[in-house]
Amino acid sequence: MNLDIPKVELHVHLDGSVRIKTIAELASISEEEAQIRSVASYDCCDLTEYLTYFDLPCAIMQTKENLERIAKELGEDLVQDSVIYAEVRFFPFAHTKNGLSPKEVIEAVLKGFGQVDIPIKLILCMMRHESLETNTKIIRLAKEFLNHGVVAIDLAGDESKYETASFLPLFELAKDLKVPFTVHAGESASYESIKSAVEMGATRIGHGVRALESKEVMALLKEKNILLEMCPTSNIQTKVIQNIKDYPLWNFYQLGIPVSINTDNRTVSFTNLKKEYALLTQEAPITLKDFCEMNKMAIRKSFLSEEEKKLLIYKVNSYLKQFSR
Repeated sequence: MNLDIPKVELHVHLDGSVRIKTIAELASISEEEAQIRSVASYDCCDLTEYLTYFDLPCAIMQTKENLERIAKELGEDLVQDSVIYAEVRFFPFAHTKNGLSPKEVIEAVLKGFGQVDIPIKLILCMMRHESLETNTKIIRLAKEFLNHGVVAIDLAGDESKYETASFLPLFELAKDLKVPFTVHAGESASYESIKSAVEMGATRIGHGVRALESKEVMALLKEKNILLEMCPTSNIQTKVIQNIKDYPLWNFYQLGIPVSINTDNRTVSFTNLKKEYALLTQEAPITLKDFCEMNKMAIRKSFLSEEEKKLLIYKVNSYLKQFSR
């Protein structure tokens, strides 16, 4: 199967997707050391260990120049992967250690994306371990940049240590300010985390693999048409799923639950979308038409305007028509 399908990526972290060569150059270390410190192995104990591989990339992402370069390079990598639209997420406050303001951080990243020939939007992450004050600032920053490069907020971090339901006041504020949101849920915590996120108003769920543990939650996802942003390699590395044959994407898709395929972290998981698509075809009878339909699901549940969605769907349909002759 030709995997140069027009792809949409809705769940990719900027700081988890920095080129190894760039990390080595900016950190003044060898590429070998950069790889050891920035690429997680399949022997990770859990999500907590997986998250430690972000430390080095974050350390070099503290200047406007570096942020702009890294964003531009990620954009180039997305184009190389046949991506026609992406929503990239990150936590701006992680990049303020050398004096940049969160606003300057966001502007530098958007400047980098602006040098690439595909539309790339930003999702600003709130972090589970951060204070209410900091996460509130993320929502207000998203509101300030809404329709100017930022399209939504997210809640990320170690889900096993911080219950999703406890963040209700933040999502109430987001709704009051009309800031769309997605939530990491059902990754290292149970299906209850997914249920809480949906009840709070999330229209998309990051990962969501553990929905499979509850018929009630599966029914809820289908009824409310909630899209799961699925990341196969990452979920195997963090031991959420033991191996690809147990990966539930095909189960969800057959049941009519919207799904999208994502890398999560292109460097930390040493992957790209072509690899993820190839991995999924090992254990499920996914066809070209199925992959195109999943991308159209992603487009429909993206945080774009209806006109922008129509244009992207047209591109996917044109590709499918070309290969169906």
